[in-house]
Amino acid sequence: MAKQKKQPRPKAETPKGFRDYFGAEVTDRKHMLDKIAEVYHRYGFDPLETSAVETVEALGKFLPDVDRPNEGVFAWQEEDDGKWLALRYDMTAPLARVAAQYRNDLPAPYRRFTMGPVWRNEKPGPGRYRQFYQCDADTVGSASVAADAEICAMLADTLEAVGIPRGDYLVRINNRKVLNGVLEATGVADDAKQADVLRTIDKFDKVGASGVRELLGKGRLDASGAYIDGVGLTEDQAEPVLAFLTSKGSTAEDTLENLRVAVGASIAGAEGVAELETIAALLAAQGYGPDRIEIDPSVVRGLGYYTGPVYEAELTFEVFDEKGRPRQFGSVAGGGRYDDLVKRFTGQAVPATGVSIGVDRLLAALREKGRIGTHATGPVVVTVMDRDRMADYQSMATTLRNAGIRAEVYLGNPKNFGNQLKYADKRESPVAIIQGSDEAERGVVQIKDLVLGAQIAAEATLEEWKSQPAQREVAETDLVAEVQEILDRNA
Repeated sequence: MAKQKKQPRPKAETPKGFRDYFGAEVTDRKHMLDKIAEVYHRYGFDPLETSAVETVEALGKFLPDVDRPNEGVFAWQEEDDGKWLALRYDMTAPLARVAAQYRNDLPAPYRRFTMGPVWRNEKPGPGRYRQFYQCDADTVGSASVAADAEICAMLADTLEAVGIPRGDYLVRINNRKVLNGVLEATGVADDAKQADVLRTIDKFDKVGASGVRELLGKGRLDASGAYIDGVGLTEDQAEPVLAFLTSKGSTAEDTLENLRVAVGASIAGAEGVAELETIAALLAAQGYGPDRIEIDPSVVRGLGYYTGPVYEAELTFEVFDEKGRPRQFGSVAGGGRYDDLVKRFTGQAVPATGVSIGVDRLLAALREKGRIGTHATGPVVVTVMDRDRMADYQSMATTLRNAGIRAEVYLGNPKNFGNQLKYADKRESPVAIIQGSDEAERGVVQIKDLVLGAQIAAEATLEEWKSQPAQREVAETDLVAEVQEILDRNA
C-alpha cells in the first residue's frame, strides 16, 4: 500500500499588507472610538452598521474589467447570478446605497455615524495597510451649509473629547465652488487642462506660490534637477489661481474679501464665497473662533470629489523622533459636501456632507501626547499557591469582577511562582494577589503593587525600597478597597 504524501505544514504568517492587533492596541482604539461615538450621539447622529460586502456596482468606483476584475477592491463573482461582490473600500459608498434603498423609511435629513474596517486592494507600504479602520459621520438630505458648519463644530469637539487640547489642532475649511470660480476666471475651458491645474494646485504645500506659478506656466526644475513640464497658462490665466492660493488673510473677513477678488465675475465662485461666509458666521455664533476653526483656501485635497464646502482637521503640535528630529502628524480627518453620490442610485440629486477620521493616525497622535495607553491595561492576577484551593482563588476573582475590577486567576502551571509573576508582567497587570495556606488561615491576602514595584526596582535606593514596600498584607474583607486604591493611584 502506497504511503500518503505528507502535507507540508502551513506557514504561520500574516498576509501581505495586513497586520494583527493585540490587547492594548485594540483596547486603546475602542476607548478612543467610544469617546468619538459619545460626541456624535450627543449631536443627534445615529449609529449604522452595514455589511462588509457590497456589490461592485454599488461601490461604483472600481468596476470590474476583463484583465483585473478586482482592481482596487477584493472582489469575486457569484456563481449563481454572475454578480460581482467586493469588500467595502470606504464607508461612504455603503451609505449612499442605504440612503437610496431605505429612502422611504429613513428620516430626512438622515444623520448617521459608522465605525469599522475597510479593505483596499492596493500595493502596501510602510504604515499603509490593505485593511484599516474608518470612522465617519454624515448628514444626507440637507442642502443647508448649516449641516457643513455642524460637522466642523462636531469635529472640533471630537478632537478635544479624545484628548487633543485647543491649540494643538485646527479645522480648516474651503469650498469647491470657489475653486470652480477660479478655474472659470482663468478662462481655461478644456477639461484635461483644468485637471492639470487642479493637480498643480494640490502641490502648493510642497512647492509654494512661486513653484505653483512656474508649474502653471512653462515648468520648473524639481529638487532632483529633473525638469517638470508646466500646464502652459499665461501670466494672466495663472493670476486668479495664485490669488486664490494666497488669499488667506489675518481675519476671516480679509480672507473672504480676497477670495471675492480671486473668483472675479464667476457666479459659481461668488456662491462658494457666500457659503463660506455663512459657515463662518454660524460657527462664530456658537463660539468656534479661529483658534479652532478657520477658512483656509490652501485646503485643496479631495476637491475633485466634493461639490461644495470641504474641511480637514490638522494637528499642529510637533513630536520628535529618537534622533531629535521634529515631525508633524498633519491631517487626521477630512470631508466635505458630496451632492452627487446618491444620485447614482435614484437619478435625483440628494445633498450630503460628512467627515472621515483617520483612526490609526489619530490614535498614534494620542499615544505621542500621552493621552491614551499610559496606564496598565492588564487584569489583576490572582496567583495560585495551592492547586487544591482553586475554588477559593476563583471566588476572589469573582469578588473583584463584581466590583467592576478586571481580574483573572492564573491558569498555567502554578509550580513555579516566579513564572506566575512573569506572566503578570507580560499581561501588564497592575496588581497580583497572593494567598498561601498560612494567609488563608488568618483571613488575609498579600497585595503586590506591580506598577510601584517596577518603579522602585528602577529608581529607588535600598533604603527607599525598604521604606516603601510594593507588597503588603491586608484583611481578605478589604481586598476590593485596597486593590481599587492601587488602581486609582496608578491611573
